[in-house]
Amino acid sequence: MHAYRTHHCAQLDASSVGETVRLSGWIHRKRDHGGVLFVDLRDHYGITQIVADEDSPALAILDKLRVESVVTIDGEVKARAEGTVNKNLPTGAIEVFARSVTIQSEAAELPMPVAGEQDYPEEIRLKYRYLDLRRETMHRNIMLRSAVIASIRRRMIEQGFTEFQTPILTASSPEGARDYLVPSRVHPGKFYALPQAPQMFKQLLMVAGFDRYFQIAPCFRDEDARADRSPGEFYQLDFEMSFVTQDDVFNAIEPVLAGLFREFANGRSVTEGAFPRIPYKESMLKYGNDKPDLRNPLVISDVGDHFVGSGFGLFAGLVEKGMKVRAVPAPATAEKSRKFFDEMNDWARGEGFAGLGYATRKGGEWGGPIAKNHGTEGMDKIADAMGLGPDDGIFFAAGPEAQAAKLAGLARTRVAESLGLIAEGEFRFCWIVDFPMFEKDEETGKIDFSHNPFSMPQGEMEALETMDPLDILAWQYDIVCNGVELSSGAIRNHRPDIMYKAFEIAGYSKQDVDTNFPGMIGAFQFGAPPHGGSAPGVDRIVMLLADEPNIREVILFPMNQKAEDLMMNAPSNVTPLQLKELGIRIVEAPKAKVNPAEVVEDA
Repeated sequence: MHAYRTHHCAQLDASSVGETVRLSGWIHRKRDHGGVLFVDLRDHYGITQIVADEDSPALAILDKLRVESVVTIDGEVKARAEGTVNKNLPTGAIEVFARSVTIQSEAAELPMPVAGEQDYPEEIRLKYRYLDLRRETMHRNIMLRSAVIASIRRRMIEQGFTEFQTPILTASSPEGARDYLVPSRVHPGKFYALPQAPQMFKQLLMVAGFDRYFQIAPCFRDEDARADRSPGEFYQLDFEMSFVTQDDVFNAIEPVLAGLFREFANGRSVTEGAFPRIPYKESMLKYGNDKPDLRNPLVISDVGDHFVGSGFGLFAGLVEKGMKVRAVPAPATAEKSRKFFDEMNDWARGEGFAGLGYATRKGGEWGGPIAKNHGTEGMDKIADAMGLGPDDGIFFAAGPEAQAAKLAGLARTRVAESLGLIAEGEFRFCWIVDFPMFEKDEETGKIDFSHNPFSMPQGEMEALETMDPLDILAWQYDIVCNGVELSSGAIRNHRPDIMYKAFEIAGYSKQDVDTNFPGMIGAFQFGAPPHGGSAPGVDRIVMLLADEPNIREVILFPMNQKAEDLMMNAPSNVTPLQLKELGIRIVEAPKAKVNPAEVVEDA
């Protein structure tokens, strides 16, 4: 017999009755029924019920052990009594009568329970992550993550992609987020950087003649945490393709993502056919952001023209100054009290906006401050243009375009959530396309890149030389699912002449480009194919599939929001010898000055 087990803890069933078996695992729960002890024994695979009574020498040993102690049980498989079968367990028809027990490891008193799904503070969960990972939901999430990555690999290979590994130690880049820097011992005073993404390396792979590349790539960015972004590091499905158009990229990755989500959907629906393509400008108007949740049926409208020359001087004046008025429908709110609308206005103020106007409607009769000022006829025209019914209200967001769009987008989400309009059990994908190549800094007036400086402008050199920079669109695109941005991507700018011109418009010289991006611009001098790709985030994919609100729940050992590893005590101090070898001296922050007049000397 094997030293530790003949079966795992989800393997035994009614066909095993009468067998002598050996199981090993953790004591998950204990239930004392007066001379009969029931123990749920847990391993990676599942749970088996162990029974020990006064006839078993195992009773005294099991009785004194704490939960989460590790034991090996020898015993006999028996059928459970009628009425005690647990249909929720694969092993629910049997139990194992313990003949003997071997203690492999005794558990100390636990800082948090493993059995059950109680919510515990983040600090405790992350400090004792190995205990947190024993819990059913966390264990299931991490196993889902592994299965998702395996499926991604299989699907990418089936699509003709080849997996390569790019460097972890590389050069710092002036673009993007803050780098994590790594000092060089053999080159004192110089630093490597951990890659924010394999962007340049994957493009160089295309220059090197490899046609379809992918990897499950670790990326490192010194960014603050968010619910959908882990601080420090994350993983992405990084891929690149040569001799492709935007359509080719979409056609390659859509089957991978749609198939992946269907595989793990568990009854939830997934977008059928080609993913909808929404131009950036349209997305900002209709949804108030560039990552729309298409499960939400509400569509924002620009209604500023309706107030030009109207009796409502506030909105009319804003429109005359070039500002925007955006309207969010509030369907079937005739029976809602005024409190519902006032609370939305208070919420908007709490978000830092001036407020959220509204108009109510019941049986075609208008109410509310906006309707009172704009009049019945004017409100009817707005409602007709928005396709609203006689019992649908409206919320209004007004101000500079970016601010009005943001407030309308947030209000669209809040209204839909409040009214229960967001469809459940669906994964709704879309592409956001036609991003602007450049944007203007409102404070300085400077033209700069708006998204990705290495993207090919639509119209290429002719567009750069003849068009207003703010009107130039780029071959850039985002994949969005249920309001979560999974990735950004682009058809790359592979021509040095176009790249130099694009950077010139943004205020960078040829020397700046040559200095900051020597590897890539140098490689493009020797023949580069047209190429493009993207990089969907693995963590966010798993977060969606697991239906978890926080990305921490699908990562093995995440940091906290301060980018600290509470379990391993990182970041940590290092020894003076290590610093000396690297030629680094730590400069302590200056201490606060002490006012001598405030110092009380000893008597």
